[in-house]
Amino acid sequence: MTSQVSMTVLRLQAEDVQTLKDGINFKKNPEDGKCYIIYKAKDKLRACRNQCKHQGGLFIKDIEDMDGRTVRCTKHYWKLNVATMEYVNPPDSFMQDELEAVLSDTDGSLELVELNPPDPWTTEPREAQELHAGEITLTYITHACMELKAGNKKMMFDPWLTGPAFARGWWLLHEPPSDAMDRLCQADLIYISHMHSDHLSYPTLRQLSKKRPDIPIYVGNTSRPVFWYLEKSGVNLTNVNVVPFGVWQNVDDHLRFMILMDGVHPEMDTCLIAEYKGHMILNTVDCTRPNNGRLPHGVDVMMSDFAGGASGFPMTFHGGKYTESWKADFIKNERKKLLNYKTQLVKSLQPKIYCPFAGYFTEAHPSDRYIKETNNKNSPVDLNDSIRKSCPNTLTWTPLPGSVLDLALVLKDPSNRSAITEPPNITKIYKDTWDFDLYVDELNASISAEIFKHKSWIQHYYNWAGFKGYNLVIRVIETDDDFKPLRGGYDYLVDFMGLSFPDTRPEREHAYEEIKNRVGVMRHVVLNGLLWDDLYIGFNNRMSRDPDVYHHK
Repeated sequence: MTSQVSMTVLRLQAEDVQTLKDGINFKKNPEDGKCYIIYKAKDKLRACRNQCKHQGGLFIKDIEDMDGRTVRCTKHYWKLNVATMEYVNPPDSFMQDELEAVLSDTDGSLELVELNPPDPWTTEPREAQELHAGEITLTYITHACMELKAGNKKMMFDPWLTGPAFARGWWLLHEPPSDAMDRLCQADLIYISHMHSDHLSYPTLRQLSKKRPDIPIYVGNTSRPVFWYLEKSGVNLTNVNVVPFGVWQNVDDHLRFMILMDGVHPEMDTCLIAEYKGHMILNTVDCTRPNNGRLPHGVDVMMSDFAGGASGFPMTFHGGKYTESWKADFIKNERKKLLNYKTQLVKSLQPKIYCPFAGYFTEAHPSDRYIKETNNKNSPVDLNDSIRKSCPNTLTWTPLPGSVLDLALVLKDPSNRSAITEPPNITKIYKDTWDFDLYVDELNASISAEIFKHKSWIQHYYNWAGFKGYNLVIRVIETDDDFKPLRGGYDYLVDFMGLSFPDTRPEREHAYEEIKNRVGVMRHVVLNGLLWDDLYIGFNNRMSRDPDVYHHK
């Protein structure tokens, strides 16, 4: 079975992107002569190959189309609405295979990206067999961690059971079941979707490695390796398996799984299809556009994130437009868009059961009270209410820690209350203690490291990072927990054009950012060569920028 790959089939420079008109645009790749259709509407772009799905004919503009959305095949006059990628003549026939339109935030270029094969789960299909009660169960643990029991095998997804994520910014909202770590240690295999620390939790894996260092762990073959930090972390895991995308991995005669890439972040994010006796469970995790938007329809169970708020933007920004009212309006609109997107995705895929998860975190540390009060998140109950209105045939499940869904019972009778077992009434659902000092002290231990007694660490660190040749100047200020400049802390400029460290900003025109970083987190990141995600996604800095543009590089 061939591995799924992502490839760019057409690239337009910024000046060509600017010439795209609203509506339908026909473009040809000068290198191979292949043709594509790009549909532009406001700020949205959709694209596909200029090839009819019927018998491969070319499309031309439909002169009968008054809305500027439809193209007509030159062979048999089939018509495609490019705004929706639906064939309208004949009606209710096909959906066009869509390409991912990736617009660069840095140089304004546009890439059309195609996954090949687009539907790898259709290879070696299996008929759904009748299930017995208890044969497939899903047990919700916490956040994005779910236990799948299929036959006599147990598979655990994204175990984050203890400690913070993103340095000290995220903490578990739900109290994991008391036997969660034992369940993890007894699992037959583990799937970890990506490198972010609310999915790849080193505090959790450290405990696991002491009991089962050889437990099989599976990750996708992303260009940014999931376990890039494993050796330096000191966590002893000896059975990490990096598998190709879009290829079935057989666990036993009945259970298999397939890891798929994200269409927007293929270098990092993944999702998963698990199948047992022909019954599919789709876990899209955090993917922005899982498998480039091509997903199996009518799966037995679909799970996805729901909450939003997994970013420092805009709460950690200040100056210019970033007033409290602007932030509140932006967050409200973004959460609404996410809720509507998830509703429409479920409506289009029509799963039998839908479960929102991978969003149960909180900014619990007292120093992050402002973030907790402003970073409002979607409610899983609200999302499920929205889905029930749009998809009355889809059963929704809002899980609590320890909740168990029995797939056989649900499929036999969705109204059967015994199909979902809730935790006992005395069960503690929400965490109220988090061992802050244990983890914050570990971060702050980096403050007194020998290297930071010498200002030369600054030049050494940024030279090691190797980023340069970009017209950006940053000012980095070390602060206390409340983002007040630290007495005796470092305050320095970095000019990335030539990677220099001037005392004053250069006279040339340049982009500028001022970044205030909590000293403990910043020095921990520097000392251990970690990603700045711990600072930004973990709400451990405050930023202003001039001009107010996003620097993707």
